[in-house]
Amino acid sequence: MIKSLCDTDLYKFTMMQVVFEKYTSTYVRYDFKCRNINIVENLGDNKFRFINELTTAIHDLCKLRFEKSELDYLANIRFFKPNFIEFLRTFQLNENYISIKEDENEDLSIVIKGPWISTILFEVPVLAIVSELYHRYNRVDVPVNILMKGSELFKEKIKYLDNRVHRDSDLSINDLGTRRRFSYEWQLELLRMACDTKYIKGTSNVHFAMKLGLTPVGTMAHEYLCAHQQLGRVEDSQKAAFQVWADVYRGDLGIALSDTVGFRAFLRDFDLYFAKLFDGARHDSGDPYWWCEQLINHYINLNIDPISKIAVFSNGLTFPIIVDLYKEFHLHIQTSFGIGTDLTNDVGVKPLQIVMKMTECNGRPVAKISDSEGKGMCKDPEFEKYIKRIFDV
Repeated sequence: MIKSLCDTDLYKFTMMQVVFEKYTSTYVRYDFKCRNINIVENLGDNKFRFINELTTAIHDLCKLRFEKSELDYLANIRFFKPNFIEFLRTFQLNENYISIKEDENEDLSIVIKGPWISTILFEVPVLAIVSELYHRYNRVDVPVNILMKGSELFKEKIKYLDNRVHRDSDLSINDLGTRRRFSYEWQLELLRMACDTKYIKGTSNVHFAMKLGLTPVGTMAHEYLCAHQQLGRVEDSQKAAFQVWADVYRGDLGIALSDTVGFRAFLRDFDLYFAKLFDGARHDSGDPYWWCEQLINHYINLNIDPISKIAVFSNGLTFPIIVDLYKEFHLHIQTSFGIGTDLTNDVGVKPLQIVMKMTECNGRPVAKISDSEGKGMCKDPEFEKYIKRIFDV
């Protein structure tokens, strides 16, 4: 199911380079969570085959190494540095850092523990494997009719855009759906079709970007900001994370993630210095209309022209939502849209809402405090209360 270590999101590599330069001694933990069902319970008697094949797939994942062509591709991306590419040349995932089992609640437990630099690339391929195996063992094969259904739905979406967006519009949509895809084969077929459209400009998946000539996209994820809660003073964690990012990338990759401890706290930390330094911000929870209005007002209050900045939307998008947000805001601020599950797992079956979040850094808890109920994650209730008090959430 995973044929390449590049079959992952670009932001895993961009964060990994920061870890390589700044945090090689940092030790972390990630925990798996499915937000919408109990996977093991839902699989019934197939749960044993599912867990066994998942374990085998992880074993195979840990055999992979970067190929020369992949390293050459990454080396030609201007913000990746030669010493980081040389580190990747010998990199290999270690299955001793990951455990898979049925937990006491009869649900799927996946825990990753180890050095951050050694474990950061597990998340996306592990989630992609879980998603594909679940659909296989939930009595859903991958027959032609499933792929035909997905193709029909995709063509309807493009037709929807054609009917509602001016042909000369600058609407920009990127695929962010690797972690919850129906299958590797379907994502590949989908992106081949996407290459023939004018709307889908890139993909977060480095393997497919390289294979199909698409633009690889991505900057930072929640784990990067969460880790900084235990790499210095908690109250300074966002500002510290943004400063380190700017120090490493010197103007590249300038989209700041805005909801790790709530958007209001983000705006308090995203002062004139960071607002000028970064190209824009990414929305990943809460009301996107309220979020964008507040972001635009924040730039105006700082005497920054919002049209010079970018608002990136990436939270549970569908094509009607994209069109509505684009029409509402594109004349006031540059817009970009990252769509995941509704693109790569819309084939007529119910997709999983699965995540793998960092829950500890250097043996101490970290917290993602979302602006949408159910999207946050923290394994320590007392630390979660502390974070909410510190950031006035």
